[in-house]
Amino acid sequence: MIYNSFEDTGLLRVLQFLKAHDSEYLSGQDLSDVLHISRVAVWKHIKKIQTLGYTVESKQKEGYKLTKKTDLLLPWEVISELETKILGQQAYYYESVESTQNEALKIANESPDEGIIIIAEKQTSGKGRSGRKWISPKGGIFFSIILHPKFDISKITLFPIASSLALSTAIEKTCKITTELKWPNDLTIKGKKLAGMLVDASFESNKIENLVLGVGINFEINSKEVEKILKKTPNFYGVVSLSEQKKKIKPKKLLQSFLVELEKIYEELNNNQTKKIISKWTERSSTIGKRIEVDTQQGKVKGEALKIDEDGGLIVKEGEKITKIFAGDIIHLTK
Repeated sequence: MIYNSFEDTGLLRVLQFLKAHDSEYLSGQDLSDVLHISRVAVWKHIKKIQTLGYTVESKQKEGYKLTKKTDLLLPWEVISELETKILGQQAYYYESVESTQNEALKIANESPDEGIIIIAEKQTSGKGRSGRKWISPKGGIFFSIILHPKFDISKITLFPIASSLALSTAIEKTCKITTELKWPNDLTIKGKKLAGMLVDASFESNKIENLVLGVGINFEINSKEVEKILKKTPNFYGVVSLSEQKKKIKPKKLLQSFLVELEKIYEELNNNQTKKIISKWTERSSTIGKRIEVDTQQGKVKGEALKIDEDGGLIVKEGEKITKIFAGDIIHLTK
């Protein structure tokens, strides 16, 4: 099923009425009369609402009462009390989709609106960097956001780095957990991967027309099962889940916090405040100052990671040789 935040459906009207009267029981006839739908339609909507994770109690001769909200990232839940101007104010939710990134790219080509978020409970062919597949089991948080940046095309490689900083900040604020940032755009805990970013963009006349940010967070997954699948893949360095950190947090709260932090950083990028972003990212980085090996399209580069440049490129020094890298798989060396 697909749900969005802007269609006025019978299901949503029933749910909103139950939410507004959650201290009392509402009879099926009352709901039918107020909402101008049949009692059978009321019953069907309530059954569907229950499958979406809400708890609706029913008592004979009294009616229905909403006693617990869902943990699913449904569009109307995400936009409720969301403190952003643009990001996330329009939302789509898929129970299952091949890739939120692919769906977002389709919508971006059809809609001029900015900040649309596409969320999936499950992806069957999630996208990772460099054409890899992102394992997307139930319990993860998977979404893509459509943007129309004002910043220069030269800053596009800095955007996923800035986005990883926004997510790290949101996790710290909501979960009270410190994450490390591994270049170019991964979040780790004790060296194991917690989340990753992916950016697709289209260009027109040397300007960014559309930018789609894809995010995957290991929120409440079985990390051991995922590690079994991925352990033989190149440059694998482990998987970790937020749920293993003993800090309980609702997925909605984390997503909303990320959207707020991302909107702040997005505005900074649009206003060319790159030094501030780079400084904050470096403070959280597990890469800078380490001896590393980077597997690039031009071959492997070894050396000390000195810094990231104003455009997001990684500066690596080996002896007297300085190399600037924009993309590649990185390994932190022990020596």
